[in-house]
Amino acid sequence: MTALRSLLFVALFYIWSVMVAVGLSPALLGPRWWIMRLMGVWANGIIFLLRVICGIRIEVRGREHMPKGAALVASKHQCMFDVFAQFAFLPDACMVTKKELMWIPFFSWWAMKGKMIVVDRGGHSTALRKLMRDSKERFVDARQVLIFPEGTRSEPGAPPDYKPGIAALYRELDVPVHPVATNSGVHWPKHGFMRKPGTIVFEYLEPIAPGLKRAEFMRLLEERIETASNKLLVL
Repeated sequence: MTALRSLLFVALFYIWSVMVAVGLSPALLGPRWWIMRLMGVWANGIIFLLRVICGIRIEVRGREHMPKGAALVASKHQCMFDVFAQFAFLPDACMVTKKELMWIPFFSWWAMKGKMIVVDRGGHSTALRKLMRDSKERFVDARQVLIFPEGTRSEPGAPPDYKPGIAALYRELDVPVHPVATNSGVHWPKHGFMRKPGTIVFEYLEPIAPGLKRAEFMRLLEERIETASNKLLVL
């Protein structure tokens, strides 16, 4: 039964995504805030499908730590759902996304219109400078810049591998970092089509104040995210 429900969800997920991306593409001619509102509609539609078809509820914890204006958000990344879930929660999320995704038809148009930050992971120092420049520009518009410190998805409970990009942003932007823990990979695995019933939790943790040394910041960020994410695995 779980397999059948999962297959039905995957089919409806793509149908819903195409309906929004293609059917509502005239919105690309309008202002950016149209796109952000529609991305929120898209994300909430997926949340609805998860609950009704797969028996997966979405719970947001630590709402008192959720940023309202310009902020740097560092989230655990276990599955594709992490990429767009935040459009349903944050007022004006700006995703840091890899350049390869910009080859996807329609997705790239929506990402560009929504002014997401596109990074060439092979660009090293050039890519890092662009990331910092673009992030500062998004802060002017009071947006929440969302980055996955590990750079890619990891299996629940796997040893973490935090990249230095988040430390550079923390230093240059001189703002608090809002860590986010999750157990999403338990119910939406990194690979395969199975969607397992239960509760996906996104937990906003206490922000890390600016001004820490690089090593101390990275230690604290990893400790907070990994400790909280591992606790969520036993739900």
